[in-house]
This record gives sequence, structure tokens and C-alpha cells, in this order.
Amino acid sequence: MTDVNFPFDEAPVQPARSGLSLGSIVLLTGVVLTAIVFAFALAQKNQEQPSSGPAPLFELTTYDGQTIKLADLRGKVVVVNFWASWCGPCRDEAAELQNTWQRYQDQDVVMLGIAYTDTDAKARAYIEEFSVTYPNAPDTGTLVSDRYNIQGVPETFIIDQEGNVARFFISQVNEQILSTEIDRLLSEGA
Repeated sequence: MTDVNFPFDEAPVQPARSGLSLGSIVLLTGVVLTAIVFAFALAQKNQEQPSSGPAPLFELTTYDGQTIKLADLRGKVVVVNFWASWCGPCRDEAAELQNTWQRYQDQDVVMLGIAYTDTDAKARAYIEEFSVTYPNAPDTGTLVSDRYNIQGVPETFIIDQEGNVARFFISQVNEQILSTEIDRLLSEGA
């Protein structure tokens, strides 16, 4: 009889690998996507709302169908308030904004509310609830909000008679704060 050797004790030969494994590709993709998200967030954070210089131009159609172009309001003080029906501080300042409008509506002052990421039904209900009579418009597609780099609501911009941002408020405003700035701009423009 002949001796037959069976290589049971020998490990099978593995072929040499080239490239990345599926797990490595998934991990690398996750790391790259995370880096992109952080880079985008950092870029957004470093963008600030305009607090001086020319106000970004826009055109909106109000809830009652009126077209408003910021460029057409030169020569007037313009108060632009970004709000949302779901925003608690916006609800708190609603009466203050309306009172300011009633005080200045017969002067060279325009107030404009811009509903930020809100539904038409809820925004209209908010306007009705707080008896808001100054023009308000939806920011369809957040086009205006993006131009003003809105980070949240409420945010208010006061634009002078030459079309420059005179003041920016990143939080809730009141009638006294608004009146002080509006009076200053009206007296300078007189």
C-alpha cells in the first residue's frame, strides 16, 4: 500500500486582497458625509444676517394679493419682521408690532410681516387672531429668508430711506425699541 498524504493540517491559501472591503467603503463614506454636513453647518453659522449696508432686495405677494417690491419703498422707513405662527416670541410681539404700525402708518413708514416656514392656513389664522392690519406675505420657498440669512424667528430688520439696513434685531422687539429707531430715521430723513 502506498502512503497517501492528506493536507488536513494545512491552512487553505487565501488569495491576496486588493482594494477596500465593503465595510471600509461604508465607513469611509460615512466619514466623508459627516465632514460635509459639518462643513455646511459651519459655513451657515459663519454667515450673518445683514446688519448694515444695502438691504437685500425682494418682491413678495401678500396674503391679500398685493405685490410689494422693496425697491419701490425707497424714501420710506421699512420694518421687515420675519415671524411664524408656531413661534412663541412671535406671538408675544404681535401686539407690539401692530401698535407700532398704527402709530406710524400715516407717516413714511411701511411695516411688512414675512411668514417664515409656515402654512398659509396657520399664518392667516395668526394674522386674524392678532388683528394684524399691516401687509404680511408668505416667504414661498424661503427665498427672502435665505437672502437675509434668517436663523430663526422672530427676526426684524429696519431699513432706512436709502434702502440700507439701519438695525437688525435677532430677538423679540417691542413698540418702544421700534419707535426709538423709526423716530431717529424719520428725523434724519426730514
